[in-house]
Amino acid sequence: MILNREQTHFRFIMHLIESMATFAQIIEDKDLLLVDFSAEWCGPCKMMPPILQEVKKKIGNEITIIKMDVDGNPQTARQYGIQSVPTLILFQKGKVVWRQSGVIQAGQLELIIRRFL
Repeated sequence: MILNREQTHFRFIMHLIESMATFAQIIEDKDLLLVDFSAEWCGPCKMMPPILQEVKKKIGNEITIIKMDVDGNPQTARQYGIQSVPTLILFQKGKVVWRQSGVIQAGQLELIIRRFL
């Protein structure tokens, strides 16, 4: 899937997931994975890319960060109980270890992620 202009300038991994099978495989394959559940129409969601970019820059390859469009993937959003966006879910070896809805500052998010490294 092609990323929009806002997303293409990021140097860290940010994928749009197209199917539940692909998503399930990704969360199982990664030691530590942060998923940003968002929507194109969501104003606060537009604040997350620079925050995630800063976190990725500080943590590096120890974490994978992906973006999940809830409108394009309603089954996945339902499976994880996404009721508002943005919602961040941190997976460790396929299991949910942390989640939060709403915008979070980069420093706070970095501290949370480092607890699981």
